[in-house]
Amino acid sequence: MIIAIIILIVAVVTVFSVQNAAPVAVTFLAWQTQASLAVIIFLAVAAGAVLGVAVMSSWMIKRAVQAKKQKKAEKTLPGGPETCPGKE
Repeated sequence: MIIAIIILIVAVVTVFSVQNAAPVAVTFLAWQTQASLAVIIFLAVAAGAVLGVAVMSSWMIKRAVQAKKQKKAEKTLPGGPETCPGKE
């Protein structure tokens, strides 16, 4: 099943690349380049994915640190975690 999905994705990317092979000029601030439209779109999607993973990773790390601090605070209570407010 996974192999079929991979083959389908490769086929879609191949067709997309062939149909969007026209060169386009990209200008960003003082930087300018010319490349295939498919390459430009792929790089934009890859940059967005990397940025999304970075943001989610930092959020998950922050949540893990907060949970660890909360668990440590619960252990230091005189009555143990059972007396922690909000615990049932």
